[in-house]
Amino acid sequence: MHHNQENFDIFRTRYPVFTYERYAFEISENRIEMQFFYKAGNELSFSPVMKLELGKFALRPLQSVQIEGLIFHIGLIELISYWKCVCSPIVEIKSFRLTENQQQWWKKLYWKGLGEFFYQNGIQIDMEHFMQFRFTEDAAEMKKIEYQRIEESSRVIVPIGGGKDSVVTLEQLRSERQIIPFIINPRGATLACAEIAGFPEQSDIVILHREIDPLLLKLNSQGYLNGHTPFSAMLAFYSLLVSYATDTRDIALSNESSANEPTIPHTDINHQYSKTLEFEMDFRQYVREIMQDVAHYYSHLRPYTELQIAEFFSHYPQYFNVFKSCNAGSKEDKWCCQCSKCLFAYIILSPFIDDSTMIRIFGEDLLDKPSLEQYFDELSGIAEVKPFECVGTIDEVNQALLMISETRKEKYLLKHWKKNRRQ
Repeated sequence: MHHNQENFDIFRTRYPVFTYERYAFEISENRIEMQFFYKAGNELSFSPVMKLELGKFALRPLQSVQIEGLIFHIGLIELISYWKCVCSPIVEIKSFRLTENQQQWWKKLYWKGLGEFFYQNGIQIDMEHFMQFRFTEDAAEMKKIEYQRIEESSRVIVPIGGGKDSVVTLEQLRSERQIIPFIINPRGATLACAEIAGFPEQSDIVILHREIDPLLLKLNSQGYLNGHTPFSAMLAFYSLLVSYATDTRDIALSNESSANEPTIPHTDINHQYSKTLEFEMDFRQYVREIMQDVAHYYSHLRPYTELQIAEFFSHYPQYFNVFKSCNAGSKEDKWCCQCSKCLFAYIILSPFIDDSTMIRIFGEDLLDKPSLEQYFDELSGIAEVKPFECVGTIDEVNQALLMISETRKEKYLLKHWKKNRRQ
């Protein structure tokens, strides 16, 4: 945890207004290129570029008037990444004017989506005061935006993250629906999982190339504020654009029931806020009421726990060598075997996959690794706070450990657990 309250106060004074200046986009036969323009005060300008490649799924000529509102909204969610470096008290929007209800909706998303960011930076502020929206005189009413409600079909969009969850969604849906796989910034694991599911070519996949403006990375290295943003909320808004561009109504996420448990017990602070049922319901209501019910966003795995999903996954050994859930090792496409995410995946799969296969998948035995004791304590509830990662509930971790407590009892972490676990 950092103590950045002083920096937070300094930056807010130095950059009192953060402006969403405008967005621009260009449509070609099978790609949509977007650019967003933001400013903090008069000195910092950001203009990230995003490219959506539709591959073979460009099903119809796209109307820029239908896309306008979707892209404006993507700009509102991308804004968080840039706003958070200075946390200006006023966010000024130039293109459109949000209604009072919309302002409240976005404020809640920013606030809860940045819960971990405020906590990790040691920033004390309340929801009312952390930011206000402001609109320029000539900002148009949003009523003028057109959306086209997409009709039902046998197609379904499945975002692929490269971990076990999206593999289970893919495998459960592919026998009954035509899958349109969607990947943000492809890497080894996501492409390999797509290939095994029957999408070997990049043109078989809808791909978003999402960039971070280099200035933001430079500011981060200079001590500007940094931290976690709600990635899944960003994915939600991009998936609406994919939905429109491919004429596909259903978007099937892979968020499970476990995502609802807060990271810090008895608070609203949750690393996975934008994977929770609360966000999903809010998002669906927003799409219904503000965006003319353009598409249907839901989570295919919502009824299940991490433990159930791990059991489903164990039936697909063809993915064992390629799936990866580790963020630290993602650039090199490997399990780093030193983080809480790796350890969680190892624990939750162990009841369903035999010991030697687990060691082969990860390259080492994580249950026999004393250096992971701290993460183990956080995952199993021996420590007070869970890791800030996408991991299952404390109960699920303990349930998994119970299931392997006899077969793996010689392992270092299981001996430690037996001695120290909460009864």
